[in-house]
Amino acid sequence: MRPILLPYMDFEQVANEIGDFIIRTVTKVGATGAVMGVSGGVDSTTVAGLANRAFNRYNFELESGKDKKLELVGYMLPSNTNNPVDLEDGKTVVNKLGIRNETQSIEQIVNAYGSTNPEALRSGYDKGNLMSRIRGNLLSTKSATERKVVLGTGNNDEDFGIGYYTLFGDGAVHCSPIGGLSKRLVRQMACYLGFNELAERVPTAGLEPGQTDFSDLGYSYDVVEIVVEGIEQGFSFKELVNHPQVIDMVNPELSKSKYDGVRQVVENVFDRHYNVALPKREIIHPPNPKITLNYEIPGGVCYGK
Repeated sequence: MRPILLPYMDFEQVANEIGDFIIRTVTKVGATGAVMGVSGGVDSTTVAGLANRAFNRYNFELESGKDKKLELVGYMLPSNTNNPVDLEDGKTVVNKLGIRNETQSIEQIVNAYGSTNPEALRSGYDKGNLMSRIRGNLLSTKSATERKVVLGTGNNDEDFGIGYYTLFGDGAVHCSPIGGLSKRLVRQMACYLGFNELAERVPTAGLEPGQTDFSDLGYSYDVVEIVVEGIEQGFSFKELVNHPQVIDMVNPELSKSKYDGVRQVVENVFDRHYNVALPKREIIHPPNPKITLNYEIPGGVCYGK
């Protein structure tokens, strides 16, 4: 059986391509910069690092008095369900980058919905999505009052692979800088930008106490990547269920998964891809940059800075 090819990248080239995309997006509408949510996770950390890098380069190259400098602002919007470590990691990121930042708990706003949408507060799932929409509203309002664009922090696996985000919440953004990178590539880019300590942080949306993305999905983002790449490379469902690369990726995770076998995992990724990710994409599809990725059989490339 032919192999499933996985992408690799030239870090400097892709960082510049994403940075140029962010600058074009901002300057095209005459914005003063960008706002974004900083959670301390690898995705928001990587977007912040790439945007700050691009803005610093743009501002340095400006002719004196010709244009105004671009500014990146990071907003940390915790709730009571967030692990305190999340906020500490977020502060580490904004302090390391030296960007303007603000911390504002959303708990009071969440509780206020008890008078209009009490049903949403009875379910952890509904409450979590409500919190995501509140954060999206706050960032959208900040972007409007500051004349800035909202940078999305979703990666390719989440947004375009399985649709693992909240419509009008973390999906309510003007552009998606890392929308072309899998979680694996985002981790690598984070290391390249100097955030090795956050690159392997356990992915969590922080919308329910103790929640992790793995516990929600039942598989890792590496599994999402290999299956979705297989779909895009023309493999059938039957071929992917029996593909050695997929089997080798899924089997070690089954002891901690809510699924009993490879077939169930692949079936769920297929369902989420076709019935969640693609329909959501028709509703909200923020632009993402065209980046240069190369493909080859996994294991044939040395990743790193």
